[in-house]
Amino acid sequence: MRRKEKRLLQAVALVLAALVLLPNVGLWALYRERQPDGTPGGSGAAVVPAAGLGSHNQQKKIFFVGDGQKLKDWHDKEAIRRDAQRVGNGEQGRPYPMTDAERVDQAYRENGFNIYVSDKISLNRSVPDIRHPNCNGKRYLETLPNTSIIIPFHNEGWSSLLRTVHSVLNRSPPELIAEIVLVDDFSDREHLKKPLEDYMALFPSVRILRTKKREGLIRTRMLGASAATGDVITFLDSHCEANVNWLPPLLDRIAQNRKTIVCPMIDVIDHDDFRYETQAGDAMRGAFDWEMYYKRIPIPPELQKADPSDPFESPVMAGGLFAVDRKWFWELGGYDPGLEIWGGEQYEISFKVWMCGGRMEDIPCSRVGHIYRKYVPYKVPAGVSLARIHNVGTGLCADTKHGALGSPLRLESCVRGRGEAAWNNMQVFTFTWREDIRPGDPQHTKKFCFDAISHTSPVTLYDCHSMKGNQLWKYRQDKTLYHPVSDSCMDCSESDHRIFMNTCNPSSLTQQWLFEHTNSTVLEKFNRD
Repeated sequence: MRRKEKRLLQAVALVLAALVLLPNVGLWALYRERQPDGTPGGSGAAVVPAAGLGSHNQQKKIFFVGDGQKLKDWHDKEAIRRDAQRVGNGEQGRPYPMTDAERVDQAYRENGFNIYVSDKISLNRSVPDIRHPNCNGKRYLETLPNTSIIIPFHNEGWSSLLRTVHSVLNRSPPELIAEIVLVDDFSDREHLKKPLEDYMALFPSVRILRTKKREGLIRTRMLGASAATGDVITFLDSHCEANVNWLPPLLDRIAQNRKTIVCPMIDVIDHDDFRYETQAGDAMRGAFDWEMYYKRIPIPPELQKADPSDPFESPVMAGGLFAVDRKWFWELGGYDPGLEIWGGEQYEISFKVWMCGGRMEDIPCSRVGHIYRKYVPYKVPAGVSLARIHNVGTGLCADTKHGALGSPLRLESCVRGRGEAAWNNMQVFTFTWREDIRPGDPQHTKKFCFDAISHTSPVTLYDCHSMKGNQLWKYRQDKTLYHPVSDSCMDCSESDHRIFMNTCNPSSLTQQWLFEHTNSTVLEKFNRD
């Protein structure tokens, strides 16, 4: 009797084990069969028809992964098909055929890119899908966090700003967009006031915030982030175009690890003819050199992924285009509100991410086009950068157009405005935190500096070494450019327009120089140190 009971119990146990284990083994075997690379984002999985989804997701497939999470193909195939059929100026990201009349300086003056061409391209234009082919097969979590898209702007062109908004609305699953927040940094152009409000009233998901004074890019972004309601904050610039299925790959990585900051691959929209193309080298990591210039460097072979469409880590981000969990962003402290205008913020946020246990990733299957301006078109309200150096005695400006490296500086007539002419004549300078003076704006300065070797030498341009010495300058309250090494001041000749060093004489008008923009706090620190 006991033997029969024992055999009966063994049989029951085997049946129970089969009921529990066999379905899981079968599902796992099926999952492994459909997932040759063994990763949740691979190209295949067990297929189950989607049910009860909205119009955007009709005919979508849901995919199961081994731990029970569902994956989904987020591509909007119908929108992709419609885009492929579009024809017209700039469609499919093709260059606009420019005429000589459309290349005039006036076209670039207000925005730093050709607004005439931008205005002739559809706000809903199609862009080429230049993702790696593997991206077409990527599946992402069925349940993703939603996001607030923050777009700061200052005196942005009408068509470039609206094209940014349209591209986001056209190429994003609507259920993932909590809102689009346009943050106006004290623009004074009429089209950005009531006309913009009237236009955006057509889109319930779009709202506009405005600053009460010029704040600069970072504080404007912070204002938008503080008003955001979405689970994730996604920052974009005001002259971008979102590409195919750009948003789910970003949100998927954050859903899997909330302390991941993710960046799309940034494509180039040409500032002349608006062609859309990849950056040179495409998938490269962000880095910087000892002078804090942002660089893009190849991924070392030992760190390259078997699938080039997979996300990869990057030491620092490029800057303005990224997504971050909203609560994590504020746990990091957001941005430093003392940052002015733009430039350098990518280092600050990147360093904090790594030091606080987060990670930074670039996502090859997420692509966003960005217009890289021909030059910075707006005025800097404070600071010592982006300034012309005007001599009081002669009424002329310091100019670098005459010589190559090592040649003396000279004076030239001050060009009007701050457009292309000022850049071409090299009358725009940056007084940097290194206390040297460099031609150009803070992010794109040429790597040569004002240099002087004695109290009677000419002021020349020489390779920047960031070691102060002969390239150390103080801009004093008496408007003199003082050179501590030679204990002399920058002077100029009224007769032949040379610039040279001379014994300091604050009463001499030819030794008095006016920067267009100064920041007294920064200058006082320079002089005190």
